[in-house]
Amino acid sequence: MTARNALGALHIGALLFGLTGVFGKLAAASASVIVFGRAGFAVIALACFAAVSRRSPWHALTRRDVRSLLVSGLLLAGHWVSFFIAVKVAGVAIATLGFASFPAFTVLLEGLIFRERIRLNEIMLVVLVSVGLILVTPTFDLASQATEGLLWAIASGLTFSLLSLNNRANAGRVPAVQAAMWQNAVVALCLLPFAVPQISSVRPLDWVWIGLLGVLCTGVAHSLFVASLAVIKARTAAVVFALEPVYGITLAWLLFHETPTLRMLLGGALIIVAIVASSRMARGASPVKPALDAAH
Repeated sequence: MTARNALGALHIGALLFGLTGVFGKLAAASASVIVFGRAGFAVIALACFAAVSRRSPWHALTRRDVRSLLVSGLLLAGHWVSFFIAVKVAGVAIATLGFASFPAFTVLLEGLIFRERIRLNEIMLVVLVSVGLILVTPTFDLASQATEGLLWAIASGLTFSLLSLNNRANAGRVPAVQAAMWQNAVVALCLLPFAVPQISSVRPLDWVWIGLLGVLCTGVAHSLFVASLAVIKARTAAVVFALEPVYGITLAWLLFHETPTLRMLLGGALIIVAIVASSRMARGASPVKPALDAAH
């Protein structure tokens, strides 16, 4: 793969991740059914990718690996459920922008958990994201759907941040594709008791949207990022990742007529600028790697 093809693959991957909220809204099913189906289809897609690329999904796991993958799977389940609840309650745009708060949570929690000094530019990241979220919120009335949806989206960002930190603590122990496959398997098992009673009422068309979520937005998108990172620097990939809210909001505007207000656009711009700036100033491993394991 050439550098140009790898960059194209990154943008396609970001676009597919941006479709997550769109497919979630199109599927007329509960968040638990959507997450269960997405995880199940993702396991199949990632297992196929592992087989084609000759990366065995049956790599020997230690007890520590099993514990880490279990915790990651539980966090991923919480992240996805809260995100799709936000989509159902407040729409794709607010859900996507609320989730984009995860870098700010990561900065704060990383400093606390790993006892790392929080730098000035990281404090600015938190401030910019916070101001952006304030602008995104149309009203601070807890009874409004927009505020409720944003709170669910922020919870999605928080759980994704915890997932990222857990993956960082165990980085390199399990290949990325294998880790993602097992995490999705845990998600499917967690949601199985909640999804089974509702499965019979899910329309065939909704299974199409859920299948696309699992195959395209998880399996294919993840595989594209894994393949492109062999050529493109992780820091560059992180900047491309910041375009996910742009793709998501644009698609929601075109498909669902969720026209963003000027205030929402300003808030979204602040959040995206903060993510890009943070990616460019990051040291060492890029924040895109946890996203690869989780496949938002």
